[in-house]
Amino acid sequence: MMQEMINNQQFDYPQWLNQFISVYEQLNKNNLELLETLYHQDVHFQDPVHQISGLNHLMTYCNFMYSNTSHCKFCIDEVIFDGVQAGVYWTMKYRHPKLNQGNTITVEGHTQVKGERERVTYHRDYLDMGAMVYEHAPVLGRLVRWLKHRLAQ
Repeated sequence: MMQEMINNQQFDYPQWLNQFISVYEQLNKNNLELLETLYHQDVHFQDPVHQISGLNHLMTYCNFMYSNTSHCKFCIDEVIFDGVQAGVYWTMKYRHPKLNQGNTITVEGHTQVKGERERVTYHRDYLDMGAMVYEHAPVLGRLVRWLKHRLAQ
């Protein structure tokens, strides 16, 4: 098994998990073809707004999502692996021209990921969509921030 470095620590993971970490730490809108080397043809992908089955559908989704960003970078913060699946904790920094006046938005989240041999078969993202999108939309953002403030009182 390949050893992976995260925050200057080495870990032994299966090939599919090493590949997941490596791909997401270098992924950007100009190298999305790397995803084809990572995912199984029958991958199941889920995030807070989509459920996708199959590599072709996932590639279409990722191309759409990245096409509107001017920058998107993942930093893998921690990985917890139990021998079957992993929890990958990450920080994403991205810029979208229609959100936060085009300034960088930082979102923390995590991914439950499973694989077989060299390919990822299951990918589920957990993240705060408010922190990612809603709080940064011109009109909706004010309402979401006001509501969060009210709920915190």
